Amino acid sequence: MSDTAAPAIETRGLTVRFGAVPGVLDLDLEVQVGEVFGFLGPNGAGKTTTIRTLLDLLRPDSGDARIFGTEVRSGGGALRADIGYLPGDLALFASLTGSQTLRLFERLVDRAPVLRDEVLERLNLDDEALRRRVRTFSTGMRQKLGIVCAFQHDPRLLILDEPTTGLDPLGRDAFLELVRSRRAAGRTVFLSSHVLDEIDRCADRVGLVASSRLRLVAPVQQLRATRPRRVALRYEGGRTESFTYTGSPGEMLAELDTDGLVDLEVRAASLDDVFRAVVQTEDPASGEGES
Repeated sequence: MSDTAAPAIETRGLTVRFGAVPGVLDLDLEVQVGEVFGFLGPNGAGKTTTIRTLLDLLRPDSGDARIFGTEVRSGGGALRADIGYLPGDLALFASLTGSQTLRLFERLVDRAPVLRDEVLERLNLDDEALRRRVRTFSTGMRQKLGIVCAFQHDPRLLILDEPTTGLDPLGRDAFLELVRSRRAAGRTVFLSSHVLDEIDRCADRVGLVASSRLRLVAPVQQLRATRPRRVALRYEGGRTESFTYTGSPGEMLAELDTDGLVDLEVRAASLDDVFRAVVQTEDPASGEGES
């Protein structure tokens, strides 16, 4: 039986290997009940391996994983019914209609779809769309249908792997609002992504994983304040300079050579830049963090 006082997710020394290839190494992680946790990393970093182990789709070589205090290998169907899962490689039955797909997932978890109508409305999936066969759906429509399947039974924990794949900007906005609404209802969301901006907009804390290892766990505000920025300068005579800066904008401006400066552009760095900065801080000689 789940322990309501336990973390929503807890791993200790979790290690998964595929032969000689590491999937995830020595992962120690806690996700608290009621928070949105962003699990960030480049493709191949170990995010999906971690998620599949949490769902008992993969078995660890060492270490363990618990959800609401229950070891995932012994939780069975009762524990899985507490989880809403959206895989990164979503596959649906092409011959079913949208409505039939939703009813199938309802029966799989044996929970009433108390949020179905609300999520359908937010994602703009109407009755006409749901009468169509999944084979006729666009990539974005299939992703929306997968989101509804994950959310519809109001699970205590949502585990979402690259959930905005294929969504247009309006769909991404609607999805992020759904995530925020579940946090407001006391639910927990574990959100895996390689898109820093999405995590920035909805998460409470983030974990950065690179080369199969957890590199950093921090509040979003801390990551936002310390992440590197790309700076491009243009001077009289056509001379240009560019660099990546970590620190406050005020400190950066104070250090600039402004003699002959005619243009300045500052942009948030990419996720690759963030990882590079984190990994090099831990080990300046390391080349890890790229994928």
